[in-house]
Amino acid sequence: MKELGRHILVEMYDCDPVVLNDEETISREMLRAAEVSGATIVGDVFHRFSPHGVSGCVVIAESHLSIHTWPEYRYAALDLFTCGENVDPWKAFKHLRKVLKAERSSQTEIKRGLFPLEEGQRLPFKPGK
Repeated sequence: MKELGRHILVEMYDCDPVVLNDEETISREMLRAAEVSGATIVGDVFHRFSPHGVSGCVVIAESHLSIHTWPEYRYAALDLFTCGENVDPWKAFKHLRKVLKAERSSQTEIKRGLFPLEEGQRLPFKPGK
């Protein structure tokens, strides 16, 4: 079986609450995470909630990276979903874990779009190209 993409569901705990509440930092570092993973950025949107918390998404040609923060709990939830063979969502994970200063995390990788292939056959990620 070959997958179209990898989707990492991440729980980050005991993060820096100042960073978790800073929309500018979250936005900049999510974009940087997309870059270090090898993704192609298409667009992004971020929002700071009142009194606290930030949510945002970086849309990439290979899927998306999203984050939701709860500074009052020192917690962040992330979805790092990438497709293709040239993007590594684990690089994005490592970058964001460091930026958020997470003392602990849990992560689960899910293979998305599983297809049976013959020996030596490749899955085209952009059919017709």
